[in-house]
Amino acid sequence: YQQATRDRSQVKTEGGKIIRVEAHPIPEHPRPRRYQGRIALVGDAAGYVTKCSGEGIYFAAKSGRMCAEAIVEESKNGTVMAGPGAIRNYLDKWDRKYWTTYKVLDILQKVFYRSNPAREAFVELCEDTYVQKMTFDSYLYKTVVPGNPVDDFKLLVRTVGSLVRANALRQGEGPSVTFDSRANEERVTA
Repeated sequence: YQQATRDRSQVKTEGGKIIRVEAHPIPEHPRPRRYQGRIALVGDAAGYVTKCSGEGIYFAAKSGRMCAEAIVEESKNGTVMAGPGAIRNYLDKWDRKYWTTYKVLDILQKVFYRSNPAREAFVELCEDTYVQKMTFDSYLYKTVVPGNPVDDFKLLVRTVGSLVRANALRQGEGPSVTFDSRANEERVTA
């Protein structure tokens, strides 16, 4: 990714020198291995960032607190040494509370972020009052909130319809977007 950024900005930064690169990709999935012995990962280190929005502050604070509470509980308020069981308890509680949220966001990303027409289908769905309510409540409570089964089924039908229209639009999609430096350079100089 860094090379693609350099290629795109090369025309504007010609003659410049990169002194130091200080960036790290945002983790988009909870890590498969989030603890080792008595060491636990929390927040961004554990991959607790929501895919669609990149939000991670809440999940960093929440996971840190949940981990600390599990350690304090197993250590009997600091009177005995907590072992790996405390970390496993924290991860079990975390997964029970947030696994569904991350799975739903992963599915949304895979379905709606794969092409411009699919993103347009998502925007179309977001005009719906029920979608707005569910999105707001889920964002507010940081978890997938239960919906009305009838409205959920209607949303499923609308989603399929939007995706079918998006796929039809994709067939006639105009020029593709490229991150090739030559193509961008030609556009910039034209």
